Amino acid sequence: MTYFKQGQGLAVSIARIILGVIFFAHGWQKFFTFGMDGVKANFEMMGAPVPGVSAWLAALAELIGGGLLIVGLAVPVVSVILIVDMIGAIFIAHIDAGFWASDGGYELVLGLIAGLLAVGFAKQGVLAVDTHLLKAVSADKAPGEGRRRQLNGR
Repeated sequence: MTYFKQGQGLAVSIARIILGVIFFAHGWQKFFTFGMDGVKANFEMMGAPVPGVSAWLAALAELIGGGLLIVGLAVPVVSVILIVDMIGAIFIAHIDAGFWASDGGYELVLGLIAGLLAVGFAKQGVLAVDTHLLKAVSADKAPGEGRRRQLNGR
């Protein structure tokens, strides 16, 4: 493996972990700082659809999704879930404030979506559980091995 490829894997891992910490912290904040009643009230005030359900879905997606990003498990699936969460945040909480984050706008949320797209669909590198799971699965299934087993009755 070249130094460049090693650097890419490390860069993706660092970015994924940073994104994971951000989302985990926001999920933690919803559960343990604001409390779910407070989050639900905030979602009601912003006009979120079914605020009780939306609040729980956002909090769970961010807490669990953030944790999964940190360890690098199910990264593409988690990224898509969090992108949907962030699109909801744009239209429910930020769109009326315009672009700039300093005004409460959607600038930061777009940055998070960009990070999720970049990390979620990149090769994860050695610091991700996904990498090791994929290696284990591919080692079990050498090319054509599954078909040979079927033909041989094993």
